[in-house]
Amino acid sequence: MNTADFSLRHIGPRTADQKQMLETIGVDSMEQLIHETIPDGIRLTSELDLDAPMSEQDYLLHIYDLSKKNKVFKTYIGLGYHPTIMPAVIQRNILENPGWYTAYTPYQAEIAQGRLEALLNFQTMITDLTGMEIANASLLDESTAAAEAMSLLFSVRERDQKKAGINKFFVSEHCLPQTISLLQTRANPIGIELVIGHDDNFDFSEDFFGALLQYPGKHGQVTDVKSFIEKANASQIKVAVAADIMSLVKLEAPGKFGADVVVGTTQRFGIPMGYGGPHAAYFATKEAYKRDIPGRIIGVTKDANGNRALRMALQTREQHIKRDKATSNICTAQVLLAVMAGMYAVYHGPKGLEFIASAIHNKAVTLSNTLQNLGFEQINTSFFDTLCFKADAKKVKAEAEAKKMNFYYPNDNEVVLSINEPTTLEQLNKIVSVFAKSVGKDSIEISKISETNAIDKQLERQTTFLQEPVFNSHHSETELMRYIKQLERKDLALNHSMISLGSCTMKLNAAAEMLPLSWFKWGKIHPFVPAQQAKGYHAVLKALEDQLTEITGFAGTSLQPNSGAQGEFAGLMVIKAYHESRGDHHRNICIIPSSAHGTNPASAVMAGMKVIVTKSTEKGNIDVDDLREKAELHKDNLSALMVTYPSTHGVYESAIKEITQIIHDNGGQVYMDGANMNAQVGLTNPGNIGADVCHLNLHKTFAIPHGGGGPGVGPICVAKQLVPFLPGNPLVKTGGDQAITAISAAPFGSSLACLISYGYIKMLGASGLKRSTEMAILNANYIKKRLEGAFETLYSGERGRAAHEMIIDCRPFKAHGIEVVDIAKRLMDYGFHAPTVSFPVAGTMMIEPTESESKQEMDRFCDAMISIKHEIDNISKDNENNLLKNAPHTMAMITDDEWLLPYTRQQAAFPLDYVRDNKFWPSVRRVDDAYGDRNLVCTCAPIEAYMEEV
Repeated sequence: MNTADFSLRHIGPRTADQKQMLETIGVDSMEQLIHETIPDGIRLTSELDLDAPMSEQDYLLHIYDLSKKNKVFKTYIGLGYHPTIMPAVIQRNILENPGWYTAYTPYQAEIAQGRLEALLNFQTMITDLTGMEIANASLLDESTAAAEAMSLLFSVRERDQKKAGINKFFVSEHCLPQTISLLQTRANPIGIELVIGHDDNFDFSEDFFGALLQYPGKHGQVTDVKSFIEKANASQIKVAVAADIMSLVKLEAPGKFGADVVVGTTQRFGIPMGYGGPHAAYFATKEAYKRDIPGRIIGVTKDANGNRALRMALQTREQHIKRDKATSNICTAQVLLAVMAGMYAVYHGPKGLEFIASAIHNKAVTLSNTLQNLGFEQINTSFFDTLCFKADAKKVKAEAEAKKMNFYYPNDNEVVLSINEPTTLEQLNKIVSVFAKSVGKDSIEISKISETNAIDKQLERQTTFLQEPVFNSHHSETELMRYIKQLERKDLALNHSMISLGSCTMKLNAAAEMLPLSWFKWGKIHPFVPAQQAKGYHAVLKALEDQLTEITGFAGTSLQPNSGAQGEFAGLMVIKAYHESRGDHHRNICIIPSSAHGTNPASAVMAGMKVIVTKSTEKGNIDVDDLREKAELHKDNLSALMVTYPSTHGVYESAIKEITQIIHDNGGQVYMDGANMNAQVGLTNPGNIGADVCHLNLHKTFAIPHGGGGPGVGPICVAKQLVPFLPGNPLVKTGGDQAITAISAAPFGSSLACLISYGYIKMLGASGLKRSTEMAILNANYIKKRLEGAFETLYSGERGRAAHEMIIDCRPFKAHGIEVVDIAKRLMDYGFHAPTVSFPVAGTMMIEPTESESKQEMDRFCDAMISIKHEIDNISKDNENNLLKNAPHTMAMITDDEWLLPYTRQQAAFPLDYVRDNKFWPSVRRVDDAYGDRNLVCTCAPIEAYMEEV
């Protein structure tokens, strides 16, 4: 074996295993299998034009050399991003721990109690600091969270406002520039009119339904949000506040002043800047809006024994269920980053946060006083950490950059600088010397940090926060390490067993791809530094764009969307801009097959399009005749088709080129959902199939780990005619010549996470990428064959093959009283996370093994599924006291003195011999979903606060 060949480490089955698997399937070779799976007319005729694959060692040396091209200056730019101190205990035990970063979204709550508790801590932290009643478990970034707030407030307008068509939304000019740009992107398609102005000049007209304030403002002034909110509430205007999370330790919570929504980022809580992300945004609101809040909410419920358990609450709000009626397409959160930010608060506690926030504020006050003594005018009258001085910006900038410091320069006569957690007394003196030198004066030495308060008295925080025991118990490293481990043990992640989720591609997240994320020359770069300070990043990001462009067969790529759902929206907005550039403003019809992902219709509505749904055939394919009929009917207004390939049903539809041609013939563009790109790379591509734009889930096909539900990255790749419209950024030049406004806050989205996909492609190369796709198809068809006779595959290709995933039908088991969810819970007893349940077809499971899983692991999974089928065969519909209905079985059940169940403990907990070697114990019994929704509790409340009275 060539130990330097990364593809041999990434791909699971060994050569001998592959031969056996092909024989089991009934083909002579891999080429025969691919020929029988993928239509010949869409196969690539040449290899991908990519660099030769690197070994892991060579790649790590390569990425280290690139990191040295980044210049790590002391950065005081602010604008929503700050240098931080990540506690080493969190870095080592969460960020660098596959037990945390390889976990899946906690849809199966019984084997995700650790992550759920960590997210409940996060929500509690947010509700406490914002003074709101309910918070979600994170969003993508501050700017997209602000846009979600605008959409929510538009959706929950008063009845008389909706009747009168009130559509104006006021945005304070103190808001972050990237947020204003993103609000512009989101507002127009859904009929919102933005009005940007100064808070003091707003007249609270009845023409407005809502407003957004920044607290503190982008240049540091702590504005009087209290008075503004009082006036707004009196005029039926709802108010959202974008608040700096660290400042809320010192500033009164906006919820106490009557705010309707509070949003922001938790990046300041120990998360590296990473040239823009990923970071966990937060979103908090009133409980009255719980049915409209975007993203995921973690709620408290009880399990089958009545014990406290956690789950994702109110799932009927999700866009997968609401589809085109959804007000948000949010599918991915930033769970890993939310866990880290929440642990930062657990580690430091309220007193630790008060110490950190006070230290930041005191250093800012000291610097302000010193520079004013030098003769500089400080504009801010009330501030937390950010100062705005009148000064010659060009002179200050020249001196600052010579001393390796970055400030923010909004114009020629002002300099803004934000003090942060790592700022030292020595650095304060260097800042003073820069200003002094810019005016030819001697510097003033700071010898002591002042403790004078510079916050308006009526805005000072009075309310307590983080009083729950979890925030007051783990302040030594030993205690936090053990707490993190305690939670980790409750979660089943990829480091325990295969997670065979269809449409989610839970493949290997190689350690060599992950290591650079901890390197300071990648982590400490602010997204708005001058380009020459980020040459390493620009080299990686440009190379990744080129790699993805080549892989998809397109002409250009934008890395800005920071989730798959954002990629969908971005792709549609680029199509919209293309049509409008040609004078086709009326093209607003989006055709979507009935089998499409639930985010597709939600994204189309967000882009201002009207959704027309087409039928599927009995075999699960797009009904081409129905598609043609509807395309021709709407040809004058057709904007786009949204299609997933291979289909959501796990099949390569042979008519795909005919389908894309029908759309083009009727004036539309084809958007291809890249969720199933793992079945295309190196064998076919969206450009070859006839698409015009696709988004890619880098957290699926390109190895960014799911992290328990995020981070995700969803770049879009586009054909030549769409390149000019790729999204831009108000502060850093990016995108096309006719760029649409921002899709995410940072110019290149979650740049730090992009290092992972860059490494994945560099180490696999063209041959490894193609082989990975082939192996994904081999593994899926092997499982399909092994499950024959026990589980029927719902859809297959024309030659009876699956793509990289397949759907098995569990509906026949209703004759035994067994639902698909019972099989999902029973799999936990066998040590496996269930495949995707009831999507895209109710009562089914979608299985995707990926290329990374070994034959031995797949055999264990198949053995478990077949064993469960035998269990089902022995169950009577009238007997609900059975192995599946009682699953999962906890250690507490198995070790209880009393055992009254009609089967043995061994059958319950150790149904197959292999389970004994690596037993995973669910920490709670089956959770009660309905109870949790009826009694919604989303913070770390004691059990008495949510249990119903008897």
